Amino acid sequence: MKRLISVLIRYVPRKYLQLFSGVGLKALGIFYAGNKVECPICKSHYRQFLPYGRINPRPNALCPNCLSLERHRLIWLYIQEKTNFFQAKLNILHIAPEPCFMKRFEKQHGDTYITADIESPLAKVKMDIHQIPFGENHFDVVLCNHVLEHVENDIKAMTEIKRVLKPGGWAILQVPFFSPVPDVTFEDASITDPREREKIFGQDDHVRMFGKDYSKRIERAGLKAEANKFASELGETSAFRNGIEKNEILYIGRK
Repeated sequence: MKRLISVLIRYVPRKYLQLFSGVGLKALGIFYAGNKVECPICKSHYRQFLPYGRINPRPNALCPNCLSLERHRLIWLYIQEKTNFFQAKLNILHIAPEPCFMKRFEKQHGDTYITADIESPLAKVKMDIHQIPFGENHFDVVLCNHVLEHVENDIKAMTEIKRVLKPGGWAILQVPFFSPVPDVTFEDASITDPREREKIFGQDDHVRMFGKDYSKRIERAGLKAEANKFASELGETSAFRNGIEKNEILYIGRK
């Protein structure tokens, strides 16, 4: 199972995985029936989640029903418990939207929930994050989860996010970190070979490896950086049942 999932996510383009993987994984979930873990997003429960990862798949990571991963379930619990995301109708920009969130967020926010991506067939707006096609001070919240490792200029992208956020607005700006985490973010545009990129950046479509200076990069874009440790506040039982990594930091940019 680990090898099959690894091959699929390494070699099948993301847009096709988003369109066609759901049915097969839901069927596979039958073989994981149980009640040891529960996805807080879709409320499905299993004896464990599916493994997920390109090279060394992580155990207990992928929800077979809604396709959420650890980071998605963490974001869900954070916005549910620590923000007014589900108590008010907000203007939301969701960049590279994940299927596990889309219908649920649209149900809450309606036509003020905007999904955008440069290639995803699921998004409402085709958009280059370096040139966001909305005016200043437009959105209450921007969700940008595991996107900035793919783009040409992460500082410019976050500057655009800051521009379209309302004063007092906030953005979730998650990126992957690979151990050992370097002190300084490393990027080299001359590295174009997919195998070399995978070796150096952790994935063949990544263009940088983020380091311990990530908060400073957020602040270079004009946002106030917050390295939020909400995950560490969860008890061991809650973290395990929801399939969340307790050491994951939520990076939030506030305007």
